[in-house]
Amino acid sequence: MNGATGVDVARAGLVNGSGTVLVTGASGLLGRAVAGDLAAAGWDVRAFQRRPSGVVGATDALGSLTDPDAVAAAVAGVDAVVHLAAKVSLAGEPADFERVNVDGTARLLEAAGAAGAARFVHVSSPSVAHAGTSIVGDGTGPADPTHARGEYARTKALGELLALAADDPAMRVVVVRPHLVWGPGDTQLVERIVERARAGRLPLLGHGQALIDSTYVDNAASAIVAALDRAPAVHGNAYVVTNGEPRTVAELLAGICRAAGVRPPAWSVPPSVARFAGGLVERAWAVRPGADEPPMTRFLAEQLSTAHWFDQRRTQHDLQWVPAVTLDEGLDRLAASYRTGAGPTVA
Repeated sequence: MNGATGVDVARAGLVNGSGTVLVTGASGLLGRAVAGDLAAAGWDVRAFQRRPSGVVGATDALGSLTDPDAVAAAVAGVDAVVHLAAKVSLAGEPADFERVNVDGTARLLEAAGAAGAARFVHVSSPSVAHAGTSIVGDGTGPADPTHARGEYARTKALGELLALAADDPAMRVVVVRPHLVWGPGDTQLVERIVERARAGRLPLLGHGQALIDSTYVDNAASAIVAALDRAPAVHGNAYVVTNGEPRTVAELLAGICRAAGVRPPAWSVPPSVARFAGGLVERAWAVRPGADEPPMTRFLAEQLSTAHWFDQRRTQHDLQWVPAVTLDEGLDRLAASYRTGAGPTVA
């Protein structure tokens, strides 16, 4: 990373909405929300992803993190970067995760530093510090690629460590780890829950009594914007972001299903059976991958049967941020989106 100069330090004092910000992964649910919030706050938003973002007020710069020329062009002249793009999947070749989540992040960090970006918000995941045991009111633990569960978590942990290592006075880096982000238009978590519930293929593990945090999309987006704004004061740190309203898996799944007008899951499977089945599915997927995500993996079984909720006091204090939308309000908005036909399209 370049050494700090008087100009670098001055640029690091940018106020929100005073320059050009690059948002990677702006075609996804959270990326679109972040880019839209930044545009509304007065930033000149450049959206970098492989297909048009559809964000009003943003200029698309199409390309991939695996393409050095596209990355260099995307960061040219930017004052800040918000990095959300990642390979997110429960299965896949390790090399594919490495190319995007590790090599792509390293390439973007180097290019952003060379371009003179003063701030960099790296969007990570709480899974980078999850070793399979319960998380009960914990803070933000260190990213641990050695013990992370699955290739996504492992490579996101490596990418986060690269981001934090790049923090210096010339480019202030903050890491934000939103947990289980959902909301209207979500074709990942919400759509898969609803689709499987409708088909009768959504069990509860251990009766769904594990207590977990989740984050409504608008809250996750506003926390990321707050991290960008607060980067000069909180750089070098990582923050888990949630709604701060832990609920049981059964309650959360039921709320999402009812919002979509489908019956909540009513049958259960012992967690040990689900983990065993997940291991079998993973081995079968490695030989003959399916068209969609695998129905169960060992990581997914752990996530659905193990408590994971977080102390939000440090996050809210340091980022000077609080979630504006409660889970119940978010579920009402999700239900309204289904009533108006704006919810995810489920076959």
